[in-house]
Amino acid sequence: MPRPYKKQNMKRLWTPWRIKYLKAPKGAETGGCIFCEKIRAPREQDRDNLLLHRGTRALIALNLFPYTNGHLLVAPYEHRAELELLDAETLQEMMQLIGLGIRLLRQNMNPHGFNIGANLGRVAGAGVEDHVHFHIVPRWNGDTNFMPVLADTRLIPELLPETYDKLRDALLNELK
Repeated sequence: MPRPYKKQNMKRLWTPWRIKYLKAPKGAETGGCIFCEKIRAPREQDRDNLLLHRGTRALIALNLFPYTNGHLLVAPYEHRAELELLDAETLQEMMQLIGLGIRLLRQNMNPHGFNIGANLGRVAGAGVEDHVHFHIVPRWNGDTNFMPVLADTRLIPELLPETYDKLRDALLNELK
């Protein structure tokens, strides 16, 4: 009879900086809307809130729980769960901000491609169901690995404040 699979000589990858993200309240646990909280916060807190850019009707922020380095979110200021409830001007600005986000990531992180999308509703995978938003996920050739599959862990090689500073500097140059 074959022996059951036994992991031998398993290596450990220590990522102690991730514990604060793993323990942080998420979604409905926060008691409020993460996007509305960022919008209402004073501009002096933008770095702490990872809010990269405030447009006229929408924002760009880094994802606190990224899939990869540089994972950005574009959200309207208006608190709406359904994309079709946003007016044309807001939708247009959101698409422009998606384009801006892609430019910033291309110039500073050199990804080979992007996943861009919105998860509308819980069954579609929305972590924040009541405030529509788009994800911009930079991708690199060979960026997939076994950690998300076997260990339910994503490896993010750069700290969020470092990514924020790099993209914020590039944004300020872009807007000159």
